[in-house]
Amino acid sequence: MSAFVAGLPAQAAPKAPEPTVDCDNYCDNRDPALPPSKQRSPYRPGGTRTSTPGGPPSSGAATPAPLAVICNKYCDTRDPALAPADRLPSAVSVGGRQVSLHFDDADAMGWAAINGGGQGDAVWLDRSFDAGVSWGSGSKLGNTTVPPGYGGWRTLMYNVDDWANLGVGLLRACGQPAGSPSIACTSWYRTTWNAGERRTAAATALMERYNLGNGLFDTTGWWNSANALTATLDNIRVTGMGSYRYTIARTYDLNLPAWQGNFINDYNDDVAWWGLAWVTAFDLTGDSRYLNTARADADHMFRYWDSVCGGGVWWSSSRTYKNAITNSLYVQLNAALHNRIPGDTAYLQRARTGWTWFRASGMINSANLVNDGLTSTCTNNNQTPWSYNQGVPLAALTELSRATGDSSLVTQARTLANASTTSTFLNPGGILFDNGGGGDVPSFKGIYVRGLSTLNRTLPDHPYTAYLTRQASTAYAQDRSSADSYDQPWAGPFQRSDAARQHSALDLMNAAG
Repeated sequence: MSAFVAGLPAQAAPKAPEPTVDCDNYCDNRDPALPPSKQRSPYRPGGTRTSTPGGPPSSGAATPAPLAVICNKYCDTRDPALAPADRLPSAVSVGGRQVSLHFDDADAMGWAAINGGGQGDAVWLDRSFDAGVSWGSGSKLGNTTVPPGYGGWRTLMYNVDDWANLGVGLLRACGQPAGSPSIACTSWYRTTWNAGERRTAAATALMERYNLGNGLFDTTGWWNSANALTATLDNIRVTGMGSYRYTIARTYDLNLPAWQGNFINDYNDDVAWWGLAWVTAFDLTGDSRYLNTARADADHMFRYWDSVCGGGVWWSSSRTYKNAITNSLYVQLNAALHNRIPGDTAYLQRARTGWTWFRASGMINSANLVNDGLTSTCTNNNQTPWSYNQGVPLAALTELSRATGDSSLVTQARTLANASTTSTFLNPGGILFDNGGGGDVPSFKGIYVRGLSTLNRTLPDHPYTAYLTRQASTAYAQDRSSADSYDQPWAGPFQRSDAARQHSALDLMNAAG
């Protein structure tokens, strides 16, 4: 059942503080050859925003703002006795008392209870609309104490989400024994509304990080947000849950003027990620403005194709590096455009030429893994074969095979996929892993499995289903929080999450089904 309805008015979120930049392996100002004005946009900052948790265990350090009553199916402060069911996801102990969180999944509401104590014991709920980073006016909902003569008590029910304002929420239960300074809270959870299975639950956890004010995803950067949007749209395709379709127009309208317009900045891989996101948006909506923007992105990239190293597109406007990700994306985007533009010949020719050059460039090594790029003398630089460098060629070749009818391209893709799925470097212990941190690397694995899934759907024997299922089952069992957030290592353990880590997990759940 869908909780959100596209087109409802939404309150703009307060402007986020200027983000800090997290640079490790890659970051948004990663090309030192570009001047600072090209590395950082005055309109749309990149980088990773580091959020500060909201104070002590159950309330912000500052006085909370007045609480607004939320009305969805029912309004806040509904009597739990009216709940048709009572699910207990979590309980904690404090001072001999048990503090428990309860859910009415059918109505997407929850309440808190405290038991095992006596008069004066306090119990309440906290509600967060940013993945548990802060709770502000959602602190101490239903705050109440155990009356005389009772050993326990409970709050009234409160909504998890704010449907009218597109708020995607979490609840936790907190309690404090009478006369004690100790407070205990459960972990953050939500009802099964828009989270009834692992794919929709992962999508909803990602949307907890969507910033309604700027149309991007908090805790990650510009190009990562393109991939987070793509993962969200893919989830609509594979699950049929359209609750988050509003992200398409909202992201587009708020960010179309960013950088140089049309989602163009000084990094051609960034431009391609956004171009492919708008191809996905076009597939879902049929709205030609998204396809037109994707065309503008592809045309921009074409301006950076030249004869250095025999061809290829430069990574950035500094023209210092020809790398794998930019050029495989170039092939994918151009082939995808040809497949959606009747009568096209230009994009098809670009895609053909791009793949012919890529295959002969030397970036595919003897193990059929793709290294990061070329040296200044146009040879393989033998830098890390990141997972996303293995995944994008699979999607590119699938699109190009569809465009040309050439089945040998799928055969080439299968050779590359066989190499990457069996590589012990990429899959230590059988589970995909990129050995790196920073703001960019957590996105890589999601991009890989998205490309692998695209190829797998094309092949009649679906040879990579078992691989994708193993990755998803491991991540779900070992790398998932109580709120269906995921960390970077799918083999676990879970420690922290952000939008890049989360979209990768969502890509995985979408791919595995």
